[in-house]
Amino acid sequence: MASVTVQSSCTNAQKKTVRVSAAIIHALHNCVPCIFATQRGYGAWKDWWEFPGGKQESGESPETAVVREIKEELDTAIEPDRLIATVEWDYPDFHLVMDCFWCSVQSGSLTLREHEAARWLCKGELHSVKWLPADKQLLPLIAGLLV
Repeated sequence: MASVTVQSSCTNAQKKTVRVSAAIIHALHNCVPCIFATQRGYGAWKDWWEFPGGKQESGESPETAVVREIKEELDTAIEPDRLIATVEWDYPDFHLVMDCFWCSVQSGSLTLREHEAARWLCKGELHSVKWLPADKQLLPLIAGLLV
């Protein structure tokens, strides 16, 4: 599957750009395909839901960043199967560029180290949490992948 780019309606060139990698971790739960979502426990967006991941370090590839971030945040080794989307979104203080990878767990038990909560969400539950605006843009694409 080819990746897609999702952009917000406005782009402000004056804002700082932040590049991040996000993991859309998928697995079967009770024979139903689901994705793993985490709830932020800090900052201005506390209690909002997101796909886990984080900032890409200087010189680091997006794939390396997502593997490192999930190891740090969830004590889990993942395999990024493929890039499914790059989301660009303008937040009040910065412009986000988020590379989103369809990932599977290789080892570990998704232990929360930074997040407040986590849930496995199946297709019919994708809209049951309050998503960060950029992450919410991925839901139609993810719904199509959860078959």
